[in-house]
Amino acid sequence: MPTLIVVCALYFGTVMNYPVLHTLYGLSQNVQDSLFFYSAPLLLICAFTIIFSFVAWRYVFKPFMALVLISSAAALYAEVNFHTLFDMSMMESVFETNSSEISFYTNAASTLYLIGFGLIPTLLLLLVKIKPQRSWKVAALSRVSLVVIAACGLSLVAATQYKNYASVGRNNKYLNRMIIPGHIYSGVRYLDKLYFTKTLPYETQGTDAKVTATSNGKPTLMVIVLGETARAMNFSDNGYGRNTQPYTQSQGLISFQHVSSCGTYTALSVPCMFSNMNRTDYNKERAATQDNVLNVMQHAGVKVLWIDNDGGSKGVADNLPHQSINNALKDRDCNGSTCFDEVMLKKAQTFINQDEQNKVLVLHTIGSHGPTYFQRYPTAHAPFQPACNRSDIENCSDQEIKNVYDNTLVYTDFVLSQVITELKDLSDRYNVVMTYISDHGESLGENGLYLHGTPYSIAPKEQTHVPWLLWMPKQYAEQKHLNIQCLQQVAQKDSLSHDNLFHTLLGLYGISTTVDNEQLDITHNCKQLS
Repeated sequence: MPTLIVVCALYFGTVMNYPVLHTLYGLSQNVQDSLFFYSAPLLLICAFTIIFSFVAWRYVFKPFMALVLISSAAALYAEVNFHTLFDMSMMESVFETNSSEISFYTNAASTLYLIGFGLIPTLLLLLVKIKPQRSWKVAALSRVSLVVIAACGLSLVAATQYKNYASVGRNNKYLNRMIIPGHIYSGVRYLDKLYFTKTLPYETQGTDAKVTATSNGKPTLMVIVLGETARAMNFSDNGYGRNTQPYTQSQGLISFQHVSSCGTYTALSVPCMFSNMNRTDYNKERAATQDNVLNVMQHAGVKVLWIDNDGGSKGVADNLPHQSINNALKDRDCNGSTCFDEVMLKKAQTFINQDEQNKVLVLHTIGSHGPTYFQRYPTAHAPFQPACNRSDIENCSDQEIKNVYDNTLVYTDFVLSQVITELKDLSDRYNVVMTYISDHGESLGENGLYLHGTPYSIAPKEQTHVPWLLWMPKQYAEQKHLNIQCLQQVAQKDSLSHDNLFHTLLGLYGISTTVDNEQLDITHNCKQLS
């Protein structure tokens, strides 16, 4: 058993943590002591030797290591190719990923990683025959000796390199989140918090909410299009050099230029943005057990429907009427694992035409979800070529990735134009308005980063700067006493965030309630006296 422990420690201390060692090599160029980098493998090997020694029991070690090896191979693929850090927030995103989303990451490269770094070592491990020691005393002595030797190795590194590690670690706090299999620890913490932490009592709020009557007597219809993985800097309304909004360019959209997201992944951002908590004090457990802005609207007598094409509402619509697109279908709009966003429009029409009363419709789009960007749009909406038509985007050129991503935004713009066209046709029956906002952004290779989910403290602007669009016809502005020119000025100048969404939706709809914070409602200072 001691030999097997050492072999596993060597494998994880070198091969599986190649990204950590590679990063430390780059950082070591700023450290005067040339031995700093060479101490890193020793540090990892000794640490893993001690850790594995505590789980190296005859009928436990092999099953445990099989799980660790295979999951670590997947983590290694993500870390090498996308610079993913598997902290607790990333594990939340992993556990809330559905089966269809998993298929987005399945390709030749990821399969080879799983086989080469996970499955083959696991098979070799299972072939090893563990011979019992002559006695428990001999077994205990050999195990203790192994731990002592490893501890001495750690002590040696600490005695000679502590100041260097402290300095490098202080300035690069992400390093500990790179260590594989740290995802196992983070995953256990997440599951403990999810299943073994006492649930908070549910709190209702905004039960006093009321809709202000309009002078024309028409009900209000608001459509909220929730974007996925759209970054603001690639929208032509925000000054992007390409026309990624050809379908809405003449529709008079107001684009809020400076909007920050609550998080860098869907499972955090979506419940956060619909809650009345700010990003800095956001608490997932509290958000899941209290009314969000859609619940408050429902208290005001507004009929609400959430239509989902992106793997669920992450709890936001749990207490609301909601429908999901069946992405297992195979037809013109669905390929068996994902569907184009325009399929939601048929369900939307049914909801709108059921009756005429105050309504809010949320369309949760799959938008620009990667890495299979090419599956997000029909070929008719792909003006930018050549595109990266594969899931292992790290093997595409920067231009191909840019093209395929921008194509997703063009198709999103097409869907928005379809929503606007439908709303225009309904303006004789409703006071209509549409707003679009994305949950987070996306990295497309800048600074070696791809996709999203980077811890917010070190996340680049590509992942946190999100688009927020508003289409508001003259009739709606007049009935809600809103000054369009004022909102255009706010859109150009003010720094906003997902913190504003809860209160802005209430103000935009014309709902009064004690839970509304006028300071966070971007429409408040643009309201005209009736």
